[in-house]
Amino acid sequence: MTRRGGAGGFLSLAIALAVVNVLLLAPHWLFDGEAAGVRIALEAVLAAAVFAVLPGTRWRAPLAGAVAAAAVLASALAFADAVARYSLGRPLNLYLDLQLAGAVYRLMTGAFGMSLTALLLAVGALTAVLAAWLVATLLSSAAGARWKRLAAAGIAAAAVTGATLPGDAFRDAATPDAATPQSGRRAAWPAARIVADQARHFGRMLREREAFAAELAAAPAGYADHPGLLRRLGGRDVLLAFVESYGVSAIDDPRYAPVVRPRLDDLAARAAAAGVHLATGLLTAPTQGGQSWFSHLSLLSGLWVDNQLRYDLLLASGRETLIDDFRRAGHRTAALMPANTLAWPEGERLGYDEILARRDIAYAGPAFNWVTMPDQFTWSFLQRRVRAPGDSARPVFAEIGLISSHAPWTPILPVLDDWDAIGDGAIFKRWRGAGERPEDLWRDRGRVREHFARAIGYAIDVVAGYAERYVDDRTLLIVLGDHQPAPLVTGKDASRATPAHVMSGDPALIEPFLRRGYAAGALPDPAQAAAGMDTFRDWFVRAFSAPAGAAGTAEAE
Repeated sequence: MTRRGGAGGFLSLAIALAVVNVLLLAPHWLFDGEAAGVRIALEAVLAAAVFAVLPGTRWRAPLAGAVAAAAVLASALAFADAVARYSLGRPLNLYLDLQLAGAVYRLMTGAFGMSLTALLLAVGALTAVLAAWLVATLLSSAAGARWKRLAAAGIAAAAVTGATLPGDAFRDAATPDAATPQSGRRAAWPAARIVADQARHFGRMLREREAFAAELAAAPAGYADHPGLLRRLGGRDVLLAFVESYGVSAIDDPRYAPVVRPRLDDLAARAAAAGVHLATGLLTAPTQGGQSWFSHLSLLSGLWVDNQLRYDLLLASGRETLIDDFRRAGHRTAALMPANTLAWPEGERLGYDEILARRDIAYAGPAFNWVTMPDQFTWSFLQRRVRAPGDSARPVFAEIGLISSHAPWTPILPVLDDWDAIGDGAIFKRWRGAGERPEDLWRDRGRVREHFARAIGYAIDVVAGYAERYVDDRTLLIVLGDHQPAPLVTGKDASRATPAHVMSGDPALIEPFLRRGYAAGALPDPAQAAAGMDTFRDWFVRAFSAPAGAAGTAEAE
């Protein structure tokens, strides 16, 4: 490659500095409004200084390629970190998050289609390659003329000065707003920060194994020897349904409450008219915006599962869960998971008697973007297939994953009045292709939030329809949110509490929840402290168990 000296070489160096600077700071400019004050990435200044004084050796081009690749990689990590904060309410953790690539790809294809997803990925890859090529070309062609050495020395001095200024341009990555700079700073070390953050996460995950092992050892082993395990349920069906992205913000946030609260009032009125007793409390989820399996396992196991390492360690430990408790008490256990389109070995490890994933559900209707089938069909299938009269010899414990309120929140279907007409779901074909395309809806954040509220409203309306038809004194229905939606919807500092509604035709089954602090009706007591989902199993088993021969209402903890 021909090296250029003089003004041409200096121009190449200046352009390289500008490009690297933009690569390193663009994620913060785009995703963090307050970060607009940071103008200089000191790594870019340092790279320019090194190449200004570097002689024209055979190592110049390989070094330029390495610097260019590192800059592009640091930029990609910063983008991924910003996306993790906006979607999951936490920083990127490469130790755990690399395995989420497949899930992200499936989400994109479900929401935007295969063609658009492929186009977006191709554009991203091509942009990264072109940026790396441009930086490498500019750095390797900027010859180290003698007069530039003084300029380089000044640049290096400025970099050192910036590095030694008091404070840090970016806050600790352990906090949700870690990428937000402190006020008054104009220079930062963004690439160094992202590397330091990942090193810190790696060390924390190594310590996490020991910490979780200690928690496992200290936790109750199980309830195999309990003489009256879940006896106070009296052989009733227990239905545990997780509503996707249903957090307390849907009730309390003034942007969503005008849509959601009237639906909850309607739920309460319809339940009362049907003779169904209803109470509502709050539970705190271990995750936000996604990875709902952490919430499921926290509630079932009685241990706090807030990352993939804990999830994997808990499954490998062989620890019993609420599923084992119900099966030992004589219930037939089932998991109804319409979102699971791939093999689910975790479900087999948890030991359900029956697992009904997408391929096991006879649904003849269309998928609705990411959502494989609407909630109303899932509830109808539960009643017809899982709770079928012919299987009533043993009571049922069923865990249900409801997904109509999952992003991208389009289309929003109507609730059908005639549940008997739902059948195999072919009736939903009339809404194939209905609603806006996700790529159109998601251009307007305000309209995304509007659709989120409507999707939660739909989920509540379907619950109300199911409860008034199928919940009786032989049923305990527990409906709770799996987690809050993404910070894009809730804001950065939202609570992680989720509503938990309990319903039954038998008031004795609701009484333990009232004693625990749940409020009668469809709205939680705002003064109630939200217990962690990991506290549910132990409390529930003790509240609804009794010595052999005992009777009466369960007592709260």
